[in-house]
Amino acid sequence: MAAVGNLLTPPLRGFLEIDPKTLDVGRLGFPPGDPQARARLADVVQSFATGFNTALGADPASLDFTALPHDLRGFAFEGAAMGVALVDLATFSGGRRVRLLAEGPGARYIHLIHVGVGWAYARTHLHPWTGIRFGRPLLRWLVWDGWGFHQAFFKSRRVLVRHWVERPARGNMRTIRDQGVGRALWFYAGGDPAGVAETIGAFPAARRSDVWAGIGLAAAYTGALSPERLGELLDRAAGFEEHIAQGAAFAAKAHVVSLEVPERSAAAIETLTGAAPAVAAAWTDEAAVTAERCGGGPEGYEVWRARVRQAWRKHNEG
Repeated sequence: MAAVGNLLTPPLRGFLEIDPKTLDVGRLGFPPGDPQARARLADVVQSFATGFNTALGADPASLDFTALPHDLRGFAFEGAAMGVALVDLATFSGGRRVRLLAEGPGARYIHLIHVGVGWAYARTHLHPWTGIRFGRPLLRWLVWDGWGFHQAFFKSRRVLVRHWVERPARGNMRTIRDQGVGRALWFYAGGDPAGVAETIGAFPAARRSDVWAGIGLAAAYTGALSPERLGELLDRAAGFEEHIAQGAAFAAKAHVVSLEVPERSAAAIETLTGAAPAVAAAWTDEAAVTAERCGGGPEGYEVWRARVRQAWRKHNEG
């Protein structure tokens, strides 16, 4: 297969490349947030941009981000997935490059690959699954999570303040999309528990649990806050602890699959779920078995999340 770099002319590649400065949260008008968390999240955003820009000029089967610290590689693969998905969509290749990435160097970051593809759909205003199908049916719905993150990150006031939902994301997709919105809110609020709680409190009541699930996922995967500050987050999320735990369990699974669970993320997972990362990750595996019996639709994804919450309740009651 020809390398991606052979398919994009230098001017086109230059047009698509992301200037890391455009992702600066200060330029985007995000609140100050927690200073330590903000610094960590800035590294995450820059790693995403590195992955995206690198993928535009490389064969996806040969991408290598080992030069980055291991706790930032997943974000680089997320960015890379967005980049190769854009090329796949532009060349009508049916997702060939995404599959090369997912089955090759990105295999240990498969959850992030799906989320990154969601960025590409949101950026091109295309409805998943236009032109790209890959991976396990259950994981495919994470693309809508990536869609929600993209929209809330780049259209923060519209999504996080005015609570707008795109037409394609309504119905069964909205709950999955809102988990992605919650992940973006973590960046928007800079990991500040008070800011997170205030923003979610203004959402329609029926949507808050999904947004809190995204907060749990982002807080656990980034490891941006200390356990003490995460305790404050849990206090402010009273009534939504199981949804935070579900998101954190998803983060645990993503880290366990990568074979490297960063110390800060491990501490966050234990704080938010009350379980070690391997235990929380196992909840998602067990829940997936039941969910996949429900078919490949969004209903199965919701069963997956519900079963993880059930496992968390059983663990804490026991």
